[in-house]
Amino acid sequence: MRSTASPTIRLDIREHVAHLTLARADAANTMNLQFGREFAAAAYAVRKNSDVRAVLLRGEGKNFCFGGDLRGMVAAGGDVNAYLTELTTDLHAGLMHLARANAPVVAAVQGTAAGAGLGLVLAADLAIAGKSAKFTAAYTAVGLTPDAGGTFLLPRALGYKRAMEMFITNRVLDAQQALDWGLINQIVDDGELAETAAAMAARLAAGPSGAFGAVKRLLAEAEPGWEAQLAREGRTIAARAETAEGREGIAAFLEKRTPKFS
Repeated sequence: MRSTASPTIRLDIREHVAHLTLARADAANTMNLQFGREFAAAAYAVRKNSDVRAVLLRGEGKNFCFGGDLRGMVAAGGDVNAYLTELTTDLHAGLMHLARANAPVVAAVQGTAAGAGLGLVLAADLAIAGKSAKFTAAYTAVGLTPDAGGTFLLPRALGYKRAMEMFITNRVLDAQQALDWGLINQIVDDGELAETAAAMAARLAAGPSGAFGAVKRLLAEAEPGWEAQLAREGRTIAARAETAEGREGIAAFLEKRTPKFS
């Protein structure tokens, strides 16, 4: 077994499965700059390691991932455009490394997957959720726009109308709705999630890795534009954070009040 440890991302490789764990449980696995850098590095390590034949993506604690760390972004001060540009650059690089790897990615989703956390679920090749899992886009609620490939992948998974509904109404889907809509592949009891997802990853690790990788690339390239869309998303969310709506939305979220958009 080979492993690397870090404060925000943990990567363990054993029996041909890369266990990629979001390790900010005390912050609902939200993404800050360190997270972005470490996610990109871990995903690159997965892509370049020919011993990896499947990836199990999970979050520590009660929730899968709440998305971007707005509190940390504001606390850091300075240029929020530069902050979000750096974060999305690293996050999106990590997503592309996983997409280009032969190894299929299985997401095990517990609690809430929101914002870029929803994007991680979408970017996974297969997703298994516990019965109590919930899914929401959440971006426009704080005056921002999606990143993590959401505007490319969500319409492909759900269809245009349902994707638009999630983005502009911030509808929260429970696990059964997510399954019915095509966002996830399977629901299991919360207590069985870890074992079921690990079994799926092990099963895939025993399969034809080269064929799996070819299928991933065929699907990703069937409609050109995901990588370009990631770049557009990064630029747009960074710019939105500096607008009046973005500043008000983030402030209201942190102050636990209803934003006043005008």
